[in-house]
Amino acid sequence: MSLLKTPKGTRDFTPKQTAIREGVFKVIIDCFKRHGAETIDTPVFELKETLMGKYGEDSKLIYDLQDQGGELLSLRYDLTVPFARYIAMNKISSMKRYHIAKVYRRDNPAMTRGRYREFYQCDFDIAGPADPMITDAECIKIVYEILSDLKLGNFVIKVNHRLLLDGLFEVCGVPQEKFRAVCSSVDKLDKTFWKDVREEMINVKGLDGQTADKIGKYVQQSGAMDLADKLMKDEVLMKCKAAKEGVEGMKLLLNFCDIFGVLDKVRFDMSLARGLDYYTGVIYEAVLEGAELKKSSDKNQEQVGVGSVAGGGRYDELVGMFAPKGTKVPCVGVSIGIERIFSIMEARVEEKNEAIRTVETEVLVASAQANMLEERLKLCNELWGSGIKAEFFYKRDPKILDQYQHAEKSQIPFLAVIGDKELKEKSVTLRNTKTREEISVPRANIASTIKTRLKAIEE
Repeated sequence: MSLLKTPKGTRDFTPKQTAIREGVFKVIIDCFKRHGAETIDTPVFELKETLMGKYGEDSKLIYDLQDQGGELLSLRYDLTVPFARYIAMNKISSMKRYHIAKVYRRDNPAMTRGRYREFYQCDFDIAGPADPMITDAECIKIVYEILSDLKLGNFVIKVNHRLLLDGLFEVCGVPQEKFRAVCSSVDKLDKTFWKDVREEMINVKGLDGQTADKIGKYVQQSGAMDLADKLMKDEVLMKCKAAKEGVEGMKLLLNFCDIFGVLDKVRFDMSLARGLDYYTGVIYEAVLEGAELKKSSDKNQEQVGVGSVAGGGRYDELVGMFAPKGTKVPCVGVSIGIERIFSIMEARVEEKNEAIRTVETEVLVASAQANMLEERLKLCNELWGSGIKAEFFYKRDPKILDQYQHAEKSQIPFLAVIGDKELKEKSVTLRNTKTREEISVPRANIASTIKTRLKAIEE
């Protein structure tokens, strides 16, 4: 028999890993709900035609399915395109939603960096009309809140504008049909140096050296409002309508980010290009500062990021691709990279050797004497009926030491111990697992006493 293993780019999650992940999910969902989002769910696979033509060069990473009925299907690549399909199909004009689910990509996995072929995405999107940059700024605020609440360390949220990118390509002399191809090259600047990107633009994308150098002067700039002001004074750039609109939009966005108190973490970065075809306006990406490398080969180069933990942007035309009459619904959203965040949290737990609770059991019903199985079952049943999370050993006469050790190892706060003495007195001995303090509680009051003591522990 061949060695049992999971498919390439996938993995199982242990109870400990799942507990860590659920803790991260709770922080994210709490933030989404705080901002007024409702949740939906969509199929894990879509019609192939729904996904095609939406991801540019990344379309080759889509998983296709063989369907016995002959229907052409694909596993979802992200949660954004299915959301746009949902909006168009249900003729929704306004919605604020979050969606947490698995997506699939035929990527070359690098599991040490949190890259998989099957992974979770946590998306927040606002669909519907709004005045410029207000909802875009709220999405950036959400990223700021989540990364701050998770205490992942220092981070930066890079922002840019697709219209500005298109405008600077136009000003630099890039043919319009090559905008997206050149954009995908610029998008690699967070992983490699300008000289490598320049080489790709010339040798692969077919630009001349002069055009590539003009692009380089722009895309190697970053800052905040100072950069926006500098670009506004660039007469050549401002003659281009798209570029002017992009810079004006960035100034407005940065102003709202300042009002939301997040400007200290926001960087206007002209190298940010996010390759997906459906973005039409502001784009953003959050990178942990600890996840950036200083390349030793060139001391003057900017730090190069090895992976973002959140990203998103505006996609005003995606819903219109699905609507029968091409009705556009403006949308903006963000996706939290849960797998990378989880990898960081897991490593931190391992490093600190933290004990993680994998069960929520509040009471272990135990006995030190033989022939108490039925009494343990009765007491456990009473506790369940009172809404208390309880469990018991599945042996007729378990050793009391084994029961104590199980409670300690599983971090179960209390043991409810019964024996002949307790049955005679109609009482239960309640033992605090941590302090080992024991008190006798009347049987009729055991549930209320446990609840009171649990509340005291939480406080």
